[in-house]
Amino acid sequence: MSTLTRALPAEALTAGRLPRYTVPVAIVASLLVAVAVATLAGGGNLGLAAVLSFVIYLVVMEVAARVVEGSRQASDRRATTLVTGAFLLALVPLVSVSWEAISKGVVRFDLGFFTQSMRNVVGPGGGAVHAIYGTLWVTGMASLISVPIGLLTSIYLSEYGRGGRLAKSITFFVDVMTGIPSIVAGLAAYSLMGLLFGAGTKSAFSGSLALSVLMIPVVVRSSEEILRLVPNELREASLALGVPKWLTILRVVLPTAISGLVSGVILAVARVIGETAPLLIAAGFTASVNNNPFANPMMTLPVFVYDSYARPGTEFQVYWDRAWAGALTLILIVMILNLVGRLVASRFAPKTGR
Repeated sequence: MSTLTRALPAEALTAGRLPRYTVPVAIVASLLVAVAVATLAGGGNLGLAAVLSFVIYLVVMEVAARVVEGSRQASDRRATTLVTGAFLLALVPLVSVSWEAISKGVVRFDLGFFTQSMRNVVGPGGGAVHAIYGTLWVTGMASLISVPIGLLTSIYLSEYGRGGRLAKSITFFVDVMTGIPSIVAGLAAYSLMGLLFGAGTKSAFSGSLALSVLMIPVVVRSSEEILRLVPNELREASLALGVPKWLTILRVVLPTAISGLVSGVILAVARVIGETAPLLIAAGFTASVNNNPFANPMMTLPVFVYDSYARPGTEFQVYWDRAWAGALTLILIVMILNLVGRLVASRFAPKTGR
């Protein structure tokens, strides 16, 4: 501590600053006032109360900060409040969807749901084991197709084709593929399988082809950006030691970017695992377990959820409970994939500490 700081009294160090309890007190007061106003105006509308409390808090903190701390600190507090409000607003749909899926899906989240199919089931009972197997088959094969193609393409764009005409053309077509409607990918895969194996051919492999069309551009764009973030000094140091370029990419560039590459792959999987339209066309429907990905239709979880909710039998609630349980299962699969991806990335990421 400097001599000047020791010489100053304690009160001087906190002069011109709002007390620490100002923020929680302002939050509580804003909530109470907003709830009271919303109750009087609209019968207790929670949305109105939340918006009104945020506005009241923003105004109160702006005035208090300008009076006590000055305009610069008031501007800083205003920006912090707006960013925090935007973050909380972004959480609303996430929390809402998660709560709906958990509260309504837990009704059928039992052992029977994960061990039984819908074969010969027209009412209560049954499960989604056939759809879970189908989702794992279709998504797994789509990943086997998309990840190597996407990674190799991104390596070419970032390491070999920088500024080249071919690289610019590939980038343009990848950007176009990013905006392709999913139903078009399903139609393309269905048409291709029809030309090769006969009209009406539906299988898990056909569905994986449709999903790979959607996955590849996501993998390419995310991986390319991550590879471009690797410092050029690492490449130059390796090349200066006489290491070939392909080995530099394999031993230096890819290990350095492994964390971001895994995150990009997980993002691509999460992008397609919930797709319904292409799988409706390419993979089809079935009520039985089918573990042959190259023959006969195969049910997937998104199609199972859609079919259960859109075409229920006479007992509507039974089918809707199964639909919500399928949606909850999809969310859990994506969460598990993200956790596994983070573990893999942290395990193989380069160690920067001593």
